[in-house]
This record gives sequence, C-alpha cells and structure tokens, in this order.
Amino acid sequence: MTTVHDVASFLDQFAPRRLAEDWDNVGLLVGDPDGSVARVMTCLTITPATAAEAVEGRAELIVAHHPLPFRPLKRLTTETVPGRLLYGLISAEVAVYSPHTAFDSAAEGINQRLAAGLGLRGIAPLVPHDEGLGTGRQGWLEEPLRLDDLGRRVAEFLGVERLGAVGDPEQSVRTVAVGCGAAGELLEAAREAGCDAMVLGEARFHTCLEAEAAGLGLLLPGHFASERFAVECLAEVLSRQFPDLEVWASSQERDPIRWLGC
Repeated sequence: MTTVHDVASFLDQFAPRRLAEDWDNVGLLVGDPDGSVARVMTCLTITPATAAEAVEGRAELIVAHHPLPFRPLKRLTTETVPGRLLYGLISAEVAVYSPHTAFDSAAEGINQRLAAGLGLRGIAPLVPHDEGLGTGRQGWLEEPLRLDDLGRRVAEFLGVERLGAVGDPEQSVRTVAVGCGAAGELLEAAREAGCDAMVLGEARFHTCLEAEAAGLGLLLPGHFASERFAVECLAEVLSRQFPDLEVWASSQERDPIRWLGC
C-alpha cells in the first residue's frame, strides 16, 4: 500500500525543500501522512475546477505546484475562496502537496526542463545555491538566433500562439536566461551573467523597462504556459516511480487569461 507519506517523501527528494525560497510554503500542506493513496492528480493551481476534478476523480492526493494555503490562515471557513476550496478537499479526504519554488529550482525541475526544451547548452543555475543547484537557469545556443526567432522557438515548445517580447526583434541572441512564472527579480542576475535575452513567464511593466534600458531581450509566454507543461511531466515522473498508482495531470485546468482580438 502506498501512503501520502511515501509520495511526499519521494517529492521531497525529487524537489528538495531546501531549494524553496524563504517566503514559500512547500511540502505536505493538507492531509494525513498515513492515508493510503491509489489516485493522484497534478495541477498548476488548485481552483474550483481542479478541486472538483480531483474529488470527482476520487483522487486521494493533489500535487499542486502553487501552494494552498499559501499565506497563513487565521480561520478556515467557506466564506473565502481558499477556505472553501480547502474545506471541500478536507471533507473529501484529499491531501495536498506543493513543491512550488523547490520544483522550479530542482535538478529535473521546471527551469531545467524549460532551458533544455529551448535547446540551450551548458545549462547551469542562474543563481547558484548548493550541490550545483540553484534558482533560474542560463545557457547558450548552438547558433545565435534573432530575438523574435527565439520567441518562436519558445512559443513552439510551450504550445502557445503568442507571447510578449521586449527588445529589438533583430537583436542577436546567444546566451539565454530562464525563469519560469513571475521571476522578474532574476533580471539583474541575468544582466550580470552577460545574457543577451531572458525567458520569463511574466514581468512587471517596470521590469520590462529595465530590461529594455539594459539591452536585455525579454520573452514572456505567460505564467501559466511557462509552468503548466512541467506539471504534466511531473505526472509522468510519479507514474514511473509509483506504477501501482493512477496519476494524471488535470484535464480541466486552463489559463485564466484570454486574448481578445480587436
């Protein structure tokens, strides 16, 4: 019998919690460690749609990239969205584990997979920590690309039809930094590393202005797109590690942002 503790222990090794940012909330957040598990669902974020899918699919464990709860709760009632989601999952005896920034930085984590998916060579942490691991990734392209051509490669890998770009479309790019999600705080590290461009999930307006002034190209496929693909990879990892479990990535999860044609 596989338990919640068994899956959590593996995830703690796969994405060590020491790699998580100080402000984060990672690990087993909800549930009984001794509870048995037969069905696991992965998702980027616990929402009404993904929570309902887990309950209807009889999952005993959700591995959600984004933590729930994220901030400390003084009360747990159905009067707030986080409270309502947690109350429903606890009532259905669904445990919740979140790897979040530990998974971002892990050896086989999101940024490593994103950098490899873009064909970068010599991939290394952008902000090294210990044992060769760290925050973000940087690497170099076999052959230089125009910024917009790199943008097309990003879009193709992540399966998006459009993305934001900052910088000269004709700018030659050889060295690239990567930071999934909202990782604009890594901009200075990318600049100091001499990177020509950086791929971020999303960035604040002033971060874009800073990048433009520094001559550092930015490619912004969106927070959802920059991380969701790795949730699907994580389901495959868990399936291989625990062949007795049924593991799936949420089929109901969607990017909340829609692009309107004007």
